[in-house]
Amino acid sequence: DKFSKYSGYISDVSNDETEFKEYDPDQISRAFKNRPLLLMRRLLQISFKVGGWLGIRYFDSLLGRSDALFKKRAAEFREALVELGPAFVKIAQAVSSRPDLIPPAYIAELSLLQDQIAPFSTKAALSIIESELGVPVDVLFSEITPAPVAAASLGQARRYTFTTSYFLFRVYQARLRPSGDTVAVKVQRPGVKATISLDIYILRILAGYARIVGRFNTDLQAVVDEWASSLFREMDYEAEARNGERFRRLFGDIPDLTIPKMYKELSSQRVLIMEWVEGQKLSEAKDLRLVEIGTYCSLSQILETGFYHADPHPGNLLCTTDGKLAYIDFGMMGEIKQNFRDAIVEASLHLVNREFDALAGDIVNLGFLPPTAPSAEVSRALTGEMIFIFAFSSLTVLEGIAITIDPNYKVLGRSYPWIARKVLTDDSPTLRSTLYNLLYKVGTIKRIHSIII
Repeated sequence: DKFSKYSGYISDVSNDETEFKEYDPDQISRAFKNRPLLLMRRLLQISFKVGGWLGIRYFDSLLGRSDALFKKRAAEFREALVELGPAFVKIAQAVSSRPDLIPPAYIAELSLLQDQIAPFSTKAALSIIESELGVPVDVLFSEITPAPVAAASLGQARRYTFTTSYFLFRVYQARLRPSGDTVAVKVQRPGVKATISLDIYILRILAGYARIVGRFNTDLQAVVDEWASSLFREMDYEAEARNGERFRRLFGDIPDLTIPKMYKELSSQRVLIMEWVEGQKLSEAKDLRLVEIGTYCSLSQILETGFYHADPHPGNLLCTTDGKLAYIDFGMMGEIKQNFRDAIVEASLHLVNREFDALAGDIVNLGFLPPTAPSAEVSRALTGEMIFIFAFSSLTVLEGIAITIDPNYKVLGRSYPWIARKVLTDDSPTLRSTLYNLLYKVGTIKRIHSIII
């Protein structure tokens, strides 16, 4: 495949297993400082690919053919990303979620990235399974698919749903020999951590220079570190197994919700074995009842336990064949502290009651704006659901699915009774104070009605 052809040389001279188990910028820096030729080769490769494409676009504009060749250049840009590897693909994934910044033609091409990523060989995958788990494949499984499942249709969506994260792994269906359980076997692409580590090292260098030259107040290297840390956590399958097990323990009793079993004892940092889930994407099922279940589960994550699914895109939410909602892929999870959870509840109540002056203070408390921001200007700007979008990304995904079924669906309205009950029953001093202000500030009868109803 193109990634191995053009960027495979990085993993040939780097040892994934011993050098890049977790994200450590200092360790990565030491590793590549001792490989100046490798660093130079990668810099030249990136410069020629990205710089060459930018140069062609510049000449297109000079010759007045930018519009005519727009789609062609978008396709060439996508091809360049595939050749450069997973770090650039992941960046493109993040950027493509901003249609206000990226032209539609580019978003369309970036959506094709997953189709262009050829699978690594099954022989390599089986070798990784055996080396990671220390057991021959035929001892562990009574059967395993000879190729990755749904490689063309990208689907545990009719099997397993992938996004551009599919660049990082492949999934096989297998049957465990001891129990006969049908499982999904997720295997990490060989060499992927070395390539990502080198690209992150380069990005940190460029971020440092950009901050100096551009005189930015933001610590751009810290931004790169935060993104890199989340990416490395996503590639740690032992951590994902622990996350999935904890998620199942916390939310597995919710009616009509399915959370796959994790076989933690049979997983490693590069191999994950989990229960096979059969179904289709929730966005394709058009089932508003399951959206409501997802809304309840998301609120429970964010406001009750504080342990939440941090990558709730539509591909990670399935409608199972028996009509239940299933969560899959637990590589990116987050924690919300109690004081932050209380602040989210307060902000939601102030938003529903259109108390924008109070909401301005909530936004500062949540860290979305600095304390020096003029409160009057912030209050005037708060006429929509901005705070809710920031704090409840999983709910905005569900709302996006719901409005394809019911254009009038409002996740905030559906969530408000749950949030109100939280205020009425929680013994947090902060929420007790919020309830007092809600009832006695003004309009007592109206406020009581809004909570009860």
